[in-house]
Amino acid sequence: MITNPPRTDAPDILKGLIAGVAGGLLASLVMEQFQALWSKAAEEIKRARSSGDKPKFARGKGGLKTPATVKAAEAISENIFEKKLPKKRKEFAGEAVHYAMGMTSGAIYGALAEVTPLATAGAGLAFGTGVWLSADEAIVPVLGLSKSPTQIPVSIHAYAVVSHLVYGFVTEVVRRALRQAL
Repeated sequence: MITNPPRTDAPDILKGLIAGVAGGLLASLVMEQFQALWSKAAEEIKRARSSGDKPKFARGKGGLKTPATVKAAEAISENIFEKKLPKKRKEFAGEAVHYAMGMTSGAIYGALAEVTPLATAGAGLAFGTGVWLSADEAIVPVLGLSKSPTQIPVSIHAYAVVSHLVYGFVTEVVRRALRQAL
């Protein structure tokens, strides 16, 4: 079990914010890689079941719908910059939204960790769950960037919550290490 060591210095929100941004950035990358592995494994298992072959976990994209991050990037482009997002920039813009969200959430988490140790409960797993609940299950659907949670299959919810648990844990590990170094 990961526990926070006793604090030897005074809380410093700026240091916490910096550590949280770094944690959120790296955690966003790890989360993205985890999601890619999960998707590849699920795709291969589905293919193997339909053909009777054993899973090989081959690479492949699959027929994914437009991610909420791309929809958010399109909305930002159209509503703030009054320009349609070019097709060739959509993937990059979606990635930018993903990393901006990860860093912003990490920054808030890092600052909160400075003022209340309760924020780091569960080695970042509570944080990851909170980000999943607030973003994926509430804000994203309310903004029309995804279907209502009741219209999404349980398997997608499982994928999302586990991805956010990975995000929360990595954010906390990096935040703690960097904060101790600062």
